[in-house]
Order: sequence, then structure tokens, then C-alpha cells
Amino acid sequence: MKLINTILIITLAVFNTAQSQELILEEHFDGDQLNEAIWNYELGDGCPDLCGWGNNERQIYVKENVEVKDGKLVITAKFDGTTYTSGKINTKETIEFQYGTIEVRAKLPKGKGVWPAIWMLGSDISEVGWPQSGEIDIMEYVGKNPHEIHTTLHTPDSHGQSINSQVTTIENVEDGFHVYKSEWTKDFIKFYIDGVLVYTFSPEVKNDSTWPFDKPFYLLLNLAVGGNFGGPEVDDNIFPQEFSIDYVKVFKN
Repeated sequence: MKLINTILIITLAVFNTAQSQELILEEHFDGDQLNEAIWNYELGDGCPDLCGWGNNERQIYVKENVEVKDGKLVITAKFDGTTYTSGKINTKETIEFQYGTIEVRAKLPKGKGVWPAIWMLGSDISEVGWPQSGEIDIMEYVGKNPHEIHTTLHTPDSHGQSINSQVTTIENVEDGFHVYKSEWTKDFIKFYIDGVLVYTFSPEVKNDSTWPFDKPFYLLLNLAVGGNFGGPEVDDNIFPQEFSIDYVKVFKN
């Protein structure tokens, strides 16, 4: 009887957690074009205000490098011998939320110079700037360091080479699709890869400097080339490279 009661309590706890979350985005990328009621394109090279997107990145973002095909979102980085192009999309002003669960199933590109990312920014970034806006990096990968997945928080207290970071090594993470998930509450932000908890961020003191996460954020998906984090050396022979996303789910607490 004690075991049955324990199982019942656990089941009810899981059920209540699920019930407390509202599914606000479930995107399986059906059809043959991006749903622009949800996704915005970010285009260009960031100039004149943020050339290289603030990171000395080499790519120019263009719509043509963002495709929906075969039930997947495919962001392709290309090099034509002169210019690097790629794609970047976000949900700014369409899907913004405060606290919730974000889950993305994706397949990484390979090679020195690629820098795919699944991340979030505070929706007030246009007013307060970065890093005051806060940044939640659910997944970053740089091809110069194979098998390593980065999960990082950028805050006014620690940004750039942030101390609020975890590197998880997974052999052959480049092969096939993997699920990257983050749970965000008023108390903590947890990161998972394929259902395994890899990092928890929960500073003892939560203020504007250490915890700019008590406000709405929006989601970004992109594939950068080179840059301060991706590395100054790019292997031009690897292109084209694809960052493929199977689905995106967002639950609001």
C-alpha cells in the first residue's frame, strides 16, 4: 500500500506540473514555407549599429538560407568563394513569455567555423540593451570544438566569457537529432540534453545584476559563421552546412 501511495503521489505531481503549463507554441515545420505569423527574419550583417552582430561574425543573414522542407526547418550556411551567408529567425513580438519550458529537437552542422545556437533574449533589449536584457543560451555549439555543447546565461553581472556556463561533452553529438530543453521558473533555469539534466542556474542573490530573468523573453534560432566564439579560423571546404530543426515546443508556466 505504501508503494502504491508513493506512485500515486509522484503521478499526481507530474500531472499537476503538466496541467500548470500552457502550450503556446508547437511548431513542426509542416508545409513548404516559414510561418511568418510566428517567425521573424533577422537579415544582414548587423551594420551599421552592430556590425558582425557584436561578435565579429562573418555571415550575412538572408531569407533564402532559411527553408522549410520535409517537415524540418533547415538553416544553411553557405560560402560562394567571397561571401558567407546563413539564416537567423526569432519570435520577437509574436511569442514572448515569462517562465516556461522550451524544447527543441535539432541536428547540428559540422566543421571548423560553424556556430549554431538555440537561445533567448529579454524582450526589452531594444530599450535597455545587452546584457541588461539578459540572455539564455539553451544550446550553442562551435565546430572548432567537436562534441561539446554549451549552455550559458549572460547577465549584467557576468557576460561575454560568462562564469554562468556549462560545457557538456557528448561523443558523436553531431550525428542525428538531439533534444535540447530548458525549464525556466522564478527560482531557477535548468538545462537538459536528451532528457538528462546538465546544468542548473540559481544564484543565491537574485537582483537586476545577477538575475534579469523575471520578464518576458523571446526565442532565436540561427547558424553563425566564425566570430569571437565560433573562432577566427573557418574551413571554407565544409560548406554548405545545415542546422536542421525537427520541432520547437514552448510551454508557459
